[in-house]
Amino acid sequence: MAISKIGVDDLKSAIEGRNAAGLIALYADDAVMRIIDRDNPPSRPRELKGRGAIAAFYEDVCSRAMTHKVEAGVSDDRRVAFIQACAYPDGTRVFCSAMIEIEAGKIARQTNVQAWDA
Repeated sequence: MAISKIGVDDLKSAIEGRNAAGLIALYADDAVMRIIDRDNPPSRPRELKGRGAIAAFYEDVCSRAMTHKVEAGVSDDRRVAFIQACAYPDGTRVFCSAMIEIEAGKIARQTNVQAWDA
């Protein structure tokens, strides 16, 4: 699947639809995703290297009983940034801010900063 430009709408559709395959298709084979949260501070972020590791992450997240809503985002030919609010059925909420770098029409690097309810 050739993608000439990845935008907020592409991500919003896949994220809100919990479409792991659709998300995975947006990533380059050697993409890197950094995750910064309470368990993975900036000095030791979690790093997912390669589409396989990112696929396992999305397959897990998209299989969970939770809602995802992309609340706002901006994009150009090289970057996409968005904020996302998630909620579990028990009321636990998660907020995520993401910055994505695009190379050759695919996501090459992504940094997510997440905050969870205690």
